[in-house]
Amino acid sequence: MTTVLAFILTLGVLIVIHEYGHYRVARACGVKVLRFSVGFGKVLWRRQPQPGGTEFVLSALPLGGYVRMLDEREGPVGPHELHMAFNRKPLRQRAAIVAAGPAANLLLAILLYAAQHWIGVEEPKAQLASPVAASLAERAGMRSGDWVRASSNDGSEWEDVRSLTDLRWQVTHAVLEGRRLHLLVTNGDGHAQRTVVLELDTLNAKDVDAKLMQSIGLGAPYRGDAPVLSSVKPGGAGAQAGLKAGDVVLSIDGTPMRNIDQLWQTIRASADRRSTDPQRWSVQREGQVLELAVKPAIVADGDKRVGRIEAALGQPIEMVTVRYGLWDGFSQAASRTWEVSVLTLRMLGRMLIGEASLKNLSGPLTIADYAGQSARMGLAYYLGFLAVVSVSLGVLNLLPLPVLDGGHLMYYLFEAVTGRPPSDAWLDRLQRGGVALMLVMTSLALYNDVARLLGLH
Repeated sequence: MTTVLAFILTLGVLIVIHEYGHYRVARACGVKVLRFSVGFGKVLWRRQPQPGGTEFVLSALPLGGYVRMLDEREGPVGPHELHMAFNRKPLRQRAAIVAAGPAANLLLAILLYAAQHWIGVEEPKAQLASPVAASLAERAGMRSGDWVRASSNDGSEWEDVRSLTDLRWQVTHAVLEGRRLHLLVTNGDGHAQRTVVLELDTLNAKDVDAKLMQSIGLGAPYRGDAPVLSSVKPGGAGAQAGLKAGDVVLSIDGTPMRNIDQLWQTIRASADRRSTDPQRWSVQREGQVLELAVKPAIVADGDKRVGRIEAALGQPIEMVTVRYGLWDGFSQAASRTWEVSVLTLRMLGRMLIGEASLKNLSGPLTIADYAGQSARMGLAYYLGFLAVVSVSLGVLNLLPLPVLDGGHLMYYLFEAVTGRPPSDAWLDRLQRGGVALMLVMTSLALYNDVARLLGLH
């Protein structure tokens, strides 16, 4: 239920703000607005505050909306209302009305990010577990417990790293830009400062996902070195064997477990055991040593089969509160909105030329899933999610596709250069092509959604 409500709220807020941008600027330019609709199709609710004024409606299909303006191209307009027709307005006003929708989404994103920054978010500390074997991080010399304090593009100008989320964001930027990333790291106590360089420019990544972070070697937060279980999933393989949170694993099949990395590797490698008998675990619980028979679940991890006990290994993750002051929060919000906009365009460009996988496209099912997850985490997380989707909506609507706002702006650019609008025949062809392309993109996004839900991606 939380997922459904969060998804409906997400769509409602973003659609209303987008269409309100068109509506507000149209009214400011003296254009008569006939209908303001949230959704398409059958009208479920309508209200017209003033006779002859704008009709506000709520329609059955909530995946979008529209603002219908008085326009001679869509029907007869009385002589007394010609001055309020959209098509009679100067080019600069028509362009402003069309651009106002995406602009409203980008402005909303700034406000949402600012609110998130002012409220503050609990995020994992940028202290990392042992890097993955043979990963970029291991080759760069990173070690278990390293705390990343700052990052730099060139090793001279440094930017603070406030959390693990912040670090992953900066790594993602560097990967997409094909450049190295310099990291300033210390030990967990903030001493023994040194610099490491991640050779991210050597990657040929098409998917920016968890597997990419794992190949870089910066995936897991630090949980200490002791082979302890911080939590055990109810009903999982570990819980069925009698394991509990706080258990310290002393040995598995007689082999002493010296640290968390050895424990993790041993559990994963259980899929390669020839024997089908359970493993013999020796654990310490509240001062007593217990012997348990544990049979890890065998699951797919990419193209490999690995063992899992469905428990979190190590001590609880250390969290930090990321919060900004009034001006810094707003400034950071504007910067983040710009960065996400550029990142979105860069990713779309890479998908267009085949340098990034089309698997990165997401549809309504993925959005709904993320909406529910962020809402359960708290208000600040949900505001951040809303901001990301609002930026995406604003940027995507500025693309020069005929059915989008960017397509209309493309027509107006043609009109500004040639002194005349495109012919009706060309407009019809472009519109048909734009609809076909949007159907293909929507179908692909929905396929990716289903594939993610089924674990195929």
